[in-house]
Amino acid sequence: MKILAFAGSTSSTSINRELVKFVLKDFQNEEINLIDLNDFDMLVFSVDREKKGFPEEAHNFLKVIEECDVIICSLAEHNRSYSAAFKNVFDWASRINVKVFQNKPMLLMSTSPGGYGGGNVMNTAKTFFPQFGADIKETFSLSKFYENFDLESGVINPEMLNDLKTKIESFKTQIENS
Repeated sequence: MKILAFAGSTSSTSINRELVKFVLKDFQNEEINLIDLNDFDMLVFSVDREKKGFPEEAHNFLKVIEECDVIICSLAEHNRSYSAAFKNVFDWASRINVKVFQNKPMLLMSTSPGGYGGGNVMNTAKTFFPQFGADIKETFSLSKFYENFDLESGVINPEMLNDLKTKIESFKTQIENS
């Protein structure tokens, strides 16, 4: 199984990237492509720019999705929505292929320092990603990242860790049975 994994952030200290890396430990026997959104940096989408053609980075983003079997991502929440970097990649890619996620099974996550765990961006993504070809199998939000996550140990809150592990196992079962 080929896993595409990414955080919806370009921060070098992304907490969402840390959550993705922690989850990937449960998929060590799989082929993993952990991408960095910084590798898909392009001018801000506009209809005027689109008339001049699509950036190679947008095509490259769609290609890595095409080449995977499943997607594991964790979205950063900026002002209750997607980060500008992720939204820009998404906007460009969706103009090339409206089914950006190409009907791939997805484990969708979010985390934030606050008590809602990126819940706003999660709710938006759960609503709209399926319209763009995401087959969301499981979701997980980790609230209060700095209280519930350790860079060495991962999720340290026992209830949250149990919830995450249950969702990972459910995700694995669902993709094996599909």
